[in-house]
Amino acid sequence: MAEVYHIPAMLPETIQGLNIQPNGVYADVTFGGGGHSRAIMECLKDGGRLFSFDQDKDALRNAIDDKRWTFVHSNFRYLRNWMDYYGIEQIDGLLADLGVSFHHFDCPERGFSFRFSAPLDMRMNQTAKHTAADIVNTYSEEQLANIFRLYGELKNGRNIARNICKVRAQKPIERTEDLVAASRIPAEMSKELARLFQALRIEVNDEMGALREMLVAARDLLKPGGRIAVLTYHSLEDRMVKNFLRSGNLEGTIEKDFYGNNLSPFEIIEKGRTACEEEVERNPRSRSAKLRIAEKR
Repeated sequence: MAEVYHIPAMLPETIQGLNIQPNGVYADVTFGGGGHSRAIMECLKDGGRLFSFDQDKDALRNAIDDKRWTFVHSNFRYLRNWMDYYGIEQIDGLLADLGVSFHHFDCPERGFSFRFSAPLDMRMNQTAKHTAADIVNTYSEEQLANIFRLYGELKNGRNIARNICKVRAQKPIERTEDLVAASRIPAEMSKELARLFQALRIEVNDEMGALREMLVAARDLLKPGGRIAVLTYHSLEDRMVKNFLRSGNLEGTIEKDFYGNNLSPFEIIEKGRTACEEEVERNPRSRSAKLRIAEKR
């Protein structure tokens, strides 16, 4: 059976919410399996253009053979740089699906899941220097505890960090099963293990830092009337996206004019839509997705 690289959540709702202009310029900053990009291409005429970003070379296998389409092998934090490179001053819309592709979770050797025995890797960009094993074996107990608390929302993050430091003092933690054993999280507590792996993945790939840079670039690049659609999957990134779209800044500070009107550069179109029951039944991984859409004023 062929591997399913990824099934995008809320695909029709996302494409409809982007209000695609047939001759517009668009960015899909999370290409992955190409589902969103192909749907955008179907809405474009000959004058339209789509730039699809992905830092993982594996995504190239899903390339679209179309002269209107450009693949950018890069982290989306460099959105502004690449648009400058291609001579694009403004875009009509941007889509970001922040979920991890099925391919990453289901490909054992990538080390994203505790379900498989594999090297503790978790790099989206396979040429990046530091792996999850590097973090687990070199960060201090305090640093690990903070990561588990902030990125995994693990209430017992301090104990987990302490357990890991005790084990690594005897032998390096190099594989997924080593981390599971060192954490002392029981196998039946799969949600806790998922949060542990999530926390490390976010740190390895600096996902929050990249998201901050991309949101600012998107705000500056969007034309008036242009739209940004973001699919989030955990509370930390969702909170950042929600506050940014409400305020137009990373601090989440809502500025108002003399009359008390919100001065945010965005008008909220979608406030956090979730997948319907039928979609969740077809694609259980869509359960945690939230769709937020805003239009540039």
